[in-house]
This record gives sequence, C-alpha cells and structure tokens, in this order.
Amino acid sequence: MTEDLNKRVEQAAQGITPQTKPDERRRFLGSLRERVLVRLDNTEVKDLKLTALFLKHIDDFKGYTILINGNIEDDGFLGDVEAECSKKDIPFTLVNNETAQTGPKDTAVLVVAKTAINRPRIKINQVYPPEMPKTELNAPAKKHEGFWHHLFHGDK
Repeated sequence: MTEDLNKRVEQAAQGITPQTKPDERRRFLGSLRERVLVRLDNTEVKDLKLTALFLKHIDDFKGYTILINGNIEDDGFLGDVEAECSKKDIPFTLVNNETAQTGPKDTAVLVVAKTAINRPRIKINQVYPPEMPKTELNAPAKKHEGFWHHLFHGDK
C-alpha cells in the first residue's frame, strides 16, 4: 500500500495523472463503455445497410459527441458522417492516437455522452433493430356455435 502511495506521489510530482480503466479506454477510442450510446466496429462500417441506418438516425445523436477512428480506410461513410455532423451541429472528433486500432472488431465510430448512460446494448443493429415486415393477418372466421346455437340447433 505504501508502494502505491509513493508511486502516486511520484507521478503527481511529474505531472502524470493515472488513467482510469486504460484497457477500456483503448477499446472505446479514449472514452469509457458506460458513456457509449452507439458503436460501429471496423467491419460494420463497410456494411451499407448499417451505415445507412446510422446516417438515418443521426438526428438522434444531438447532445452527444461522435468519435471517429481516423486510422481506418474508408469508402466514404466516415466522410458522410463528418459532413452530416457539420451540417447538424453535432460535435465530432477524429481519433488518431494509439486507441484508434484497425482490426476488424476494433471501434470505428462511437456516439458518446459526457457522463455515464450505461446502455446495455450499444451495437448499431441492437440500438436500432431492423423493422419486421408488416403482414396483414386475416381475421379468424367467426363461429356462431355458442351456447344458444347448441341449445336450439343441437349438435349436428
């Protein structure tokens, strides 16, 4: 315990502030999981349906900040996100530090709050599940074989 205290005093003297949850911050572009509203990984930003879904709901992200992995190759989606954010006054940040990894399951885009919101589901297709196709159901045929029907007509 005294070693920890001595280490913290040395770090404070050098101006080094210890970071909370460094592994989590590496995974979420410097933010924390508890602040994430929506997440797309590097594979999902190549899926046209998911990127269209994200852009369709971009108005929902007012009051949040969008973090964009600046190290991934893009087919135009990230540029579209930047343009839409600028147009709709949604703050965004390009992250180019060591947290911006390029693996398939690493984070490409995050929508984050300033404080904890603790959403249980943050994947884009969980936050905005696909709509089920609407089908018309035929109403069941009414049977007039209630009590009175059996009383007067009997069982045939």
